[in-house]
Amino acid sequence: MFKALADPTRRELLDVLFREDGQPLNALVRRFSMTRIGLAKHLQLLEDAGLVVTKRRGREKLHFLNAIPVQLIHDRWVSKYTQGWTSGLADLKHDLEHSMEKVFEIYIRTTPQRLWEAITNPNIRAKYNFGSRIESDWTPGSHFEMVHPSAEGLLGEGENLEVDPPRRLVQTMRALWGPEVIAEGTSRVTWEIEPVGDSCRLTVTHDQLREGANDQLFGGWPMILSGLKTWLETGELLTTPGSLMYASESERTE
Repeated sequence: MFKALADPTRRELLDVLFREDGQPLNALVRRFSMTRIGLAKHLQLLEDAGLVVTKRRGREKLHFLNAIPVQLIHDRWVSKYTQGWTSGLADLKHDLEHSMEKVFEIYIRTTPQRLWEAITNPNIRAKYNFGSRIESDWTPGSHFEMVHPSAEGLLGEGENLEVDPPRRLVQTMRALWGPEVIAEGTSRVTWEIEPVGDSCRLTVTHDQLREGANDQLFGGWPMILSGLKTWLETGELLTTPGSLMYASESERTE
């Protein structure tokens, strides 16, 4: 990953995707004074490093900035010095022509069954989802609610559109933790699990976000997924700014 970041062109590519995510190669080529082949090689190196994730949309291959590797470096070497930081993506607001879509990818050493359980079991979910439980019977068309013992009322709710364990979960999501996010209405979250040897590739796509949507809706994903990876691989909890939001004063000072 550091090798991929060492090149100024590749850093500029990430800056471009940071400002406007989900761009095809043709759009990116117009921003750089180099050949299509040359730019494609840079994008492939970023994709190999996990810093860029691609998704097919018809004939186009769209490129998305993946913040997870950078978040993991922050969690390992930086976070203990900067507990007050929010996620690197938490202040993003993109000026796009269409609704926003955010894609996050992470590799976790676990089985699809354990990963599915960690996503759907409310007690496990609370360990990495800022203490919030997700309660549902996990059947297609069923309702789910996001709750926290220290919060007044629901933090979120939605519908399970597709439930295909242990491979795919598609949900609508309506955030309820504040007036700013309530005004955003309903978006969609898709969890996709793919086994890779002794690990799993987890891709989370948060889409159907309006142009300029409040960044509280998607800025916490790098912290949530980093916590999920830590829990499944080590059994330990990962302290992040998000996990401290509803913690008691005694928990903050421990």
